This record gives sequence, C-alpha cells and structure tokens, in this order.
Amino acid sequence: MTNEAYAIEIARDWHVKSDGAGFVTRFHVERAFMDRFTVHCVGAPHHTEWWVPAEQLEELNDHIVGEIEVLHRFP
Repeated sequence: MTNEAYAIEIARDWHVKSDGAGFVTRFHVERAFMDRFTVHCVGAPHHTEWWVPAEQLEELNDHIVGEIEVLHRFP
C-alpha cells in the first residue's frame, strides 16, 4: 500500500476478521527500485498500492532502508 489510511483499513477490517490481528508497518525502500513498479488504484482514490511480483520480494527486501516500524496493532 502507498498510504497509512489504506493500510489501517486492511489491517483493521480484513486481517482482524480473517486472522485475529492486524498490523500496520512503515518502511522505506530505495526510490530507484520502487520506480520500476506501477502504482495501481484498486478501489477508492486512497486505495493505492505498488504491485511487486512475488518473485521479486527478496530483491525488495534488499532495498529496504532503515528500520521497519510497527505503527498500529489491531487485536
């Protein structure tokens, strides 16, 4: 996801129901890497997300800069 509001909706409204808990995290990824992917709107105007193919997730992890922060927890 590209924004905190959308991530909160997914964690709170979807993951709590299906998994019992939901978390919103924030982390930074090198722009040059993320510029390779298109942002897609999948609903309301703030429902935007990068579509990174699963086979490139390890490479995405290699381009994370700094810490991964937990911003919200929904039990």
